[in-house]
Amino acid sequence: MDREKEIKKIIAEMEQMGREACNIAIETITREEYGCEIIHEAINYFAKDLRTNFQHPALLSIACEAAGGNPKETVHVGAALVLLTGAADIHDDIIDKSRKKGSKMTVFGKFGGDITLLIGDILFIEGLTLLSMACENFPKEKGKIIKKLIKKGFLEIGAAETLESTIKGKWDIAPEKLLEVIRKKGAVAEATARAGAVIGDAPPEIIEDWGRIGRILSIVSNIRDEFVDMFEADELTNRRDNECLPLPILYAMRNPKAKKKMIHLLKKGELTDDDTMRIVDVVLNTDEVQRLKSEMHKLIEQGAIVLNKYKNCTRV
Repeated sequence: MDREKEIKKIIAEMEQMGREACNIAIETITREEYGCEIIHEAINYFAKDLRTNFQHPALLSIACEAAGGNPKETVHVGAALVLLTGAADIHDDIIDKSRKKGSKMTVFGKFGGDITLLIGDILFIEGLTLLSMACENFPKEKGKIIKKLIKKGFLEIGAAETLESTIKGKWDIAPEKLLEVIRKKGAVAEATARAGAVIGDAPPEIIEDWGRIGRILSIVSNIRDEFVDMFEADELTNRRDNECLPLPILYAMRNPKAKKKMIHLLKKGELTDDDTMRIVDVVLNTDEVQRLKSEMHKLIEQGAIVLNKYKNCTRV
């Protein structure tokens, strides 16, 4: 099997693992009576894509099974995570003024900031309620640990967003500052993997392993997204105007020749596809970005070493 087919197979399997949790999350928010038509409309609009938010319930399930537990016990906690991460994403779109993701309007782009803020709040309320109910199905101490882990993860996400807000719009910042934000944003994936291991009654060393796996998966995935954002003219324009420049561009800025070429292009009004490809070409040919890619590969190798301990678990 070639690499592309293998990746597609893994994604399909993860979607299947997270499907029941996503369905519960969708049912929870779409069947609620909100007493306001526009809230129902915005919730239903958001819920259409919620089945793609399968990563956290899938990771929760895998960690539980790898620890020797029953992955079915993770489903309702997974559903809560679908709503909580969805709420965080919605609030993030408001902060970043993200009107589109790919070809589709975000809730913020379609309904505006005020309604989107309220939808995010509703999702947090629904997610926390679902989490509390899910944890009641576990022994008291286990439920308490799960809630504490998830609380800690989301508080660290809040710290990451706050730190990121202090460096927005600055082209001369040290890339390590954005890298620290990315590391902090891995907190929820770490909490998810730890919670899965806890549900599976894992000993402390296995819980630690899965926390590390979760954090590494998130960091690598988010850095990959930083590269992807350079290739999309609309996304790069929004990053330039409302957020931080993508991490590879910040690293490439350390190269004086590359910096001069990129600033000339970045100062243009609306970036075109041709502009973005010229920027990408400059960025990818710098030694600084090659070193970043090398560090990514090292991190992946570290994660693979830990993950290899659990290779006897089929889903791992």
